[in-house]
Amino acid sequence: MLRLTVALTALLTTPALAEETFPATLAGHAVIPADTMIEPPADAPADARVSGKFATGPARVEEPGSVAGDTGELHGNRPTGLSLPFEGQPVQGFSGFAMNRAEDGTIYALTDNGFGTKINSPDALLFFHKIAPDFDEGTVDRRETIFLRDPDKAVPFRIAYEGTDARYLTGADFDPESIQVIGEDVWIGEEFGPYLINASLDGVVKGVYPTVLNGEELRSPDHPSVRVPATAGEDYRVPRSGGYEGMALQPSTGLLWAMLEKPLEGSAERALQVMAFDPEAREWTGQTLKFPLAEGATAIGDFNFIDATRALVIERDNGEGDPSLACEGEPRPDCFPNPARLKRVVLVDTADVSADGVMRRIGHIDLMAIEDPEGKARLETAADRDLTGTFTLPFFTIEDVMRADDTHIVVATDNNLPFSSGRQLDEAMANEFVLLAVPELLSAR
Repeated sequence: MLRLTVALTALLTTPALAEETFPATLAGHAVIPADTMIEPPADAPADARVSGKFATGPARVEEPGSVAGDTGELHGNRPTGLSLPFEGQPVQGFSGFAMNRAEDGTIYALTDNGFGTKINSPDALLFFHKIAPDFDEGTVDRRETIFLRDPDKAVPFRIAYEGTDARYLTGADFDPESIQVIGEDVWIGEEFGPYLINASLDGVVKGVYPTVLNGEELRSPDHPSVRVPATAGEDYRVPRSGGYEGMALQPSTGLLWAMLEKPLEGSAERALQVMAFDPEAREWTGQTLKFPLAEGATAIGDFNFIDATRALVIERDNGEGDPSLACEGEPRPDCFPNPARLKRVVLVDTADVSADGVMRRIGHIDLMAIEDPEGKARLETAADRDLTGTFTLPFFTIEDVMRADDTHIVVATDNNLPFSSGRQLDEAMANEFVLLAVPELLSAR
């Protein structure tokens, strides 16, 4: 009887083994080179003219390009070919797409906090863009960049540029990871609080909302009120880099559904908490869902609805690089010690929920095995296998997905500049935008 109970429990808490894998075909590929910089606003502090001065350690590095970037210990400390600090602000990693487009048809795309942590990003400005990928030409037109700022002191804690007039926000203040636009309002989900940030279309912060679950404020170790020493599960329940990686706008209700990137501290479930926020009332509704992670997945990258109840979720592991070049034994420059193995776009139905609130996984596409019969890929991939007719996204962080039309989706990457590679062993990954034909996925129910 005990054996049967254990088996039934595993069945209820693990995504169905028979989940369908749908085909995906590359319909377009556009690239922004990794080393793409923009000028900060004219009224930004002089400190923002050079970014990444603290990205390689606690000591300030003033000379641009004097410290080589590498992939870090998890990925073998391989050089990426780019060096810090940067003159200007890197366009770098895109961490979220808004479901609603701008009036001119461009996509609202969010850049993340800069260099990955609160400590190393005090000179990285925060901004979002209006972009237009041209899949015929393979380029991306950045029509406008909107910098976030807090002139009215809506942010309830001290910011890095506190004493300035414009009060531009930086990666020491927030880690923006998801974005939605509703009329004249921009809503951003971030990881440090985690908070929801409300801003105008021109980037002025109007409100900052802490996360509330079952009457309790959820905090991460990077929350401004958390102090060392702090105990996981007591002083904070959201793990570091576990805040709002995805936040979807539900067209049928107008609610924002904010999804944590990782399970809560102390949770035995392999499921991610999803909470509903009413942007009109500006409060959490108390409604919750859970997204079940597949075996081998460690986090999600983005979350967007495609109709009243069905939504797309990027699901991933922490690997980068083609698995055919996996290291055997000690890491070496010619191999990937932690290659990519699980990178997916999952279709879920938020109206089909189990008794404990877990949404149903309808099926997925494999981002490591995209069909490319017409050879539309614009970048080569280092691999010890024949990739003819196959396109792959072997990246640590793939963080953007949205429905393009009835048969296509757009997927894009966060390139963690200058710390990630993946396409090549020793080359910083570019910002890639991928148009995928997925009619079977989008029609599945």
